[in-house]
Amino acid sequence: MNGEDPTDGHDFISSLPDAILHLILSSIPTKSAIRTSALSKRWRHVWSETPSLSIDSHRVVARSINKTLSTFSSPKVATFHLRTCLANRIQHVDAWIEFAVNRHAEKLSLEFRDTRVRDYDFPDSFYANSTVKQLLIESGSVAMKPKCHVSWISLKSLSLSYCKLSDEAIVKILCGCPLLESLELMFCDEFRCLDLSRSPRVVRLEIDRSDWFLGPTEIVAPHVHCLRLRHSRLPCRLVDVSCLKEANLNIYFCDLGTLTGDFLQGNVVKMLAKLQNVEKLTVGATFLQMLSLAALCDVRFPTLKVECLTLETMIVRSVVPGITRLLQNSPGLRKLTIHTVKCSIISEAHLNSYLRSHSLNQRQCWRSKDTAFPGSMETISMLVGKYAESNLVASFVERLLRSTRSLETMVVLLVGYLDASGFEELVAMATRLSHKRNVFISIKQSHVQNVSNTFS
Repeated sequence: MNGEDPTDGHDFISSLPDAILHLILSSIPTKSAIRTSALSKRWRHVWSETPSLSIDSHRVVARSINKTLSTFSSPKVATFHLRTCLANRIQHVDAWIEFAVNRHAEKLSLEFRDTRVRDYDFPDSFYANSTVKQLLIESGSVAMKPKCHVSWISLKSLSLSYCKLSDEAIVKILCGCPLLESLELMFCDEFRCLDLSRSPRVVRLEIDRSDWFLGPTEIVAPHVHCLRLRHSRLPCRLVDVSCLKEANLNIYFCDLGTLTGDFLQGNVVKMLAKLQNVEKLTVGATFLQMLSLAALCDVRFPTLKVECLTLETMIVRSVVPGITRLLQNSPGLRKLTIHTVKCSIISEAHLNSYLRSHSLNQRQCWRSKDTAFPGSMETISMLVGKYAESNLVASFVERLLRSTRSLETMVVLLVGYLDASGFEELVAMATRLSHKRNVFISIKQSHVQNVSNTFS
């Protein structure tokens, strides 16, 4: 084409414009991109002008990384990812971070893979970064202690994992992020109050807590639209989430022996009450079990405005009372999704012990008209595997349908598989239920290729 000889030694990729080559090299680790410089004279310096650097220094000496960065010629880096150990490299890490700041990296990702260095302080230039828009830090319990004014004036997305944050530090950070829209705090420790009342642009909040990384016990987020909260035995109080439209809640583990008599009403159900304006709600198995205990203890449930409800749960009888009450108190529910997942749940022995401590007969509770469901926790613990009974799934579906008023669509996602005959039986049962209840029902199964059915 255009008089060029296709046999002049240039392959098709080499003939592409530099901008396209830079885009291609940006999708692979920098170490691999550098190797392309040996292909030909055309490729010798292409890597050094790519808008993205991804460096894994775990098995590379610091001198080699310093040489790579000194050879890099692009005046700006769009994405800078660093995975490293801090031990014996603190000065080098400081220099690498300053390199990213000086090259105006808009997306900055830092992964520290060792837990031995807990006294590392980020350089001041790290906190005075006016160009970064997306910041991700995954550390081995490194404490973020900004000693200077934080100036992340362009930052829109912040994700911190395994970091130590004092209440003072989180306030400083939030004050320095006027454009922040999304905040993720994954297993961060030490701070107890998260106040986003002065962060009006933050509309998405995600928090994971555990027994070792406690995180906040109080959340003030009046502007947040989407909340995902996974927490441990310590309660987390939602003070203000008045603009919330979408929520995903679960409790990883709960030691029922530590719960006081007013725990259910004072925390779990009150947390649910804060979600009265939520339109899209997802709840996990242990949260449903706690709601079941609240229902069995005659705790009053709030009325919800939920239109789409997703239940991520094992199909066990201990979740039925909680689900039933949720459905009964969601008069505007249009779509219900049941996603069976393998997860940790509270044992039936612990649940029964809790009921006895409240002077309740567990047998009567589980067999009452409002909570009855065939089988014990052990016999219906997971509907996976070829021995799962399709009639148990159908019974569970029918039980939930009886608790809804305005449901239009039900989606059942089965993790694992039924054998062919079992799935066909479930299809037939779901078809009859669909016609009887006038509800569109979709039955799907993961780990089985192209196996799904819908009925209406």
